[in-house]
Amino acid sequence: MSSLRDSIDWFRSHVGPGPRSFLAWWSDALASWLPLRWRVLLGLTQDRLLIQRLDNELQLRWEEAHQMRDIAQVPAPVTSEELQALLSRRLAELPRWLLLPVDSVLHRRLLLPAAAAERLRDVVRFELDRQTPFTADQVCFDARILERREDGQLETELVVVPRARFDVALQALEPLSADLVGVDVAGSDGQPMGVNLLPSELRRAGRAAHRGLHWGLASAAVLALAFAGWQMLDNRRAAADAFEAQMESRSAEARRVSAKRQQLVELTQGAITLDQARASRPTTVEVLEEVTRRLPDNTYLEKLSIEGQRLLLIGLSPEASGLVARLQDSPLWRNPALSGALQPDSRSRLDRFTMTAELIGTSAAAAPAPSATPAPAGDASGASNR
Repeated sequence: MSSLRDSIDWFRSHVGPGPRSFLAWWSDALASWLPLRWRVLLGLTQDRLLIQRLDNELQLRWEEAHQMRDIAQVPAPVTSEELQALLSRRLAELPRWLLLPVDSVLHRRLLLPAAAAERLRDVVRFELDRQTPFTADQVCFDARILERREDGQLETELVVVPRARFDVALQALEPLSADLVGVDVAGSDGQPMGVNLLPSELRRAGRAAHRGLHWGLASAAVLALAFAGWQMLDNRRAAADAFEAQMESRSAEARRVSAKRQQLVELTQGAITLDQARASRPTTVEVLEEVTRRLPDNTYLEKLSIEGQRLLLIGLSPEASGLVARLQDSPLWRNPALSGALQPDSRSRLDRFTMTAELIGTSAAAAPAPSATPAPAGDASGASNR
């Protein structure tokens, strides 16, 4: 499931959530398999004729497969018929775009959610008042996506030109302004930025030659491919249904056997763990007997505690500093040591001690050893009074 979710997130971050973004990505992916010459012949390279005003001349450029080619410089003004005569048939049929200099526009970077990719122009319209000193009816604007970030957000760029300056640029191009498909902006490197500042009501549908035939053939290929995929999917679905029916008849018994086997394994592991825990340390009775046998008669215990593998003794004794030696070499514990400093008790005039040790022995390993003073030191509860 995690790999499927990662694939969906990658698809949304690189393609976009809407059907139009998917179709654009899909068509570009198919076209990338064709040689460049074929893409040019089929009109899949988005070629266009760029017109830029330079003083009293018009510079004509051909953008082919994202490559810029200078065609000619003609004196302005020039009519559409004159331009048609200057260009070859292929160049004359290209969509015409006006190219504005970069210093004539205002651009701002914006961070937008991924859902804004489908209606990017409508979304940035609401940002005009905050990002520029103009309103939407005072400017011509467009936006482009610079990067799709890993968190799903879009880094976009808002490009704005005041309406008055835009009208002046169109008037300077007369009488070719009526044939324009769009208005782009030349970046700092001279390459088009990929925006269209021309208002939608002034745009013309520029199409390459035989574009309708190309789209018809592409549509037929898509339909044929979809039908073949649907037929294959239907066959696979029928085979999967038959296999699922066969497996369902056997799965119930297999689940019952698996559940009983798992229950038996858990019971066995629990018994083994319990036996190991019991064998890993001595019993409480053995520890009490060993402590009572080793401590002297003048020593009193206030607390005896066993926490896991740790033995804790708290009590009073006139010879507390020598208790460590008495508890050494026991088969039930190791490393006995005083914890903290001895504290004199004003009432009993004895030293209060706290001693710890690590339990290691078992009932089989515990062996009684002779003691110089084999008298009990306190009661089984761990508390005694003098």
